[in-house]
Amino acid sequence: MLASSAWFGVGNQACWSLKYHMNPLERSLIEKAGYANGWENVRESTPERVALFSARHKAEAIIMPPPAQGGPWQVIFPNGPPATELARSLPDMQRPDGGFEAHGEAALGKLLRRAAELAMSLPNHAAEIYAEEIAKIEAQPPAATEALRLVKQRIGQNLFRQALMDYWAGACAVTGLDLPEALRASHAKPWAQCDTEAERLDVFNGFLLTAHLDALFDQGLMTFADDGTAILSKRLTVAQTTLLCLTGGQPVNLRWVSPAHLPYLAWHRVNIFQPCVDQTTPYIQPIP
Repeated sequence: MLASSAWFGVGNQACWSLKYHMNPLERSLIEKAGYANGWENVRESTPERVALFSARHKAEAIIMPPPAQGGPWQVIFPNGPPATELARSLPDMQRPDGGFEAHGEAALGKLLRRAAELAMSLPNHAAEIYAEEIAKIEAQPPAATEALRLVKQRIGQNLFRQALMDYWAGACAVTGLDLPEALRASHAKPWAQCDTEAERLDVFNGFLLTAHLDALFDQGLMTFADDGTAILSKRLTVAQTTLLCLTGGQPVNLRWVSPAHLPYLAWHRVNIFQPCVDQTTPYIQPIP
């Protein structure tokens, strides 16, 4: 049903548009897509908009009808996740004004799922959950101090892995392999050397990597340049890099790099990476 022109806006996104009302069936489809993709609660449902939220993260999704009949739903996320991160995964869905659009229920579900994944990992959702879990444990701590330390570390590492799984959409940051059993949460600045819990649990302080890439990165036999290009240590022989499938064929580079990754990558290159056998030869060139 055609509605009259209306001014609508959330945060710094606003526009004047001739809009169509959403009927109850359309709103029901939106709510169903939200429930199935990380937005289980409905804050508002009117012919002009449906607002979704979740107890698992702090973001909110607002879905509005298309500006013209048969067009895509208009979607904005006023409380995050960052539009730049969401657009990195779904560039075809972003509008020039920074909002997003979804053509149909399947596309909407895809958009909402990725937004929920990012909302559960950014800006540092894992650190917030960690603080809540540790508060519960410290209310009734184990008898031994060492046991308490190990419990805290296990919880933190599990949360860090889940944050990386969410941020990288369940796929290796390099190869794109989406087999959870073969993926590892790899810190750039190791857990024991981080200055704060927030640093340990920062989703940008590491990458989701396949087991062999995790081992190389963890032991300083591989690192990454600021543009995501992989750099191998000269400790690796040509035969070894061939067997590890690190030369020829598809480039072994990060699928993307956020500016927030850069300080951790710089730290890893200086403190963990072993560029040469004798530590005096310059870095080798990035993998072609």
